[in-house]
Amino acid sequence: MRELTVAMVMTKDPVTVAPDTEAKGIIETITRYEISAVPVVSRDGVPIGVVAADDVVAGMTDRALHLMTVPVRAVDANESVSFAARELNRRGVRRLYVVDHGSLVGVVSRRDLLRVFLRSDEEIKDDVQREVFQRVLWVNPNAVVVSVNNGTVTLNGQLGKRSEVEIAARLTTTIPGVVDVRNRLDYVWNDQHYN
Repeated sequence: MRELTVAMVMTKDPVTVAPDTEAKGIIETITRYEISAVPVVSRDGVPIGVVAADDVVAGMTDRALHLMTVPVRAVDANESVSFAARELNRRGVRRLYVVDHGSLVGVVSRRDLLRVFLRSDEEIKDDVQREVFQRVLWVNPNAVVVSVNNGTVTLNGQLGKRSEVEIAARLTTTIPGVVDVRNRLDYVWNDQHYN
């Protein structure tokens, strides 16, 4: 089972400026594309900074190189959507620039990530049953009851091994739209012996 990656939800080919772009050009770019900030990229496509609209107003005579904020708050294209959401929250920002092998390939915003969570409880339930219990754990569908309420998944039932209970909970958190997991699964055999 594979969790959604940043590359799957990002806005591709973001608008950029070069380090020698003058303030007027930056303002034109920000205004034309109705964005609040623009990444500054080197000739080889590597993001080296970000210029926000407020930065330009404060330094009208400067070039991007002197106006930009560093470092660029970036995330790898192959990271999970849940990782990106945690990073946005931890850093207190509205967007992360997406890199692949060091080059800028996209931008992911809170709005992009929120779309992932706008899934019905029924869609989430179907995914948990199919992806976690049928595809990965090969569990009899009658052994587990999955219920979802506003993105919170509750797992009830009994599995064969303790390790399967832990795997089920961990994998359920990776399903798009899941906001919390209440793991009430029991097990028959403790296959995790501790010394």
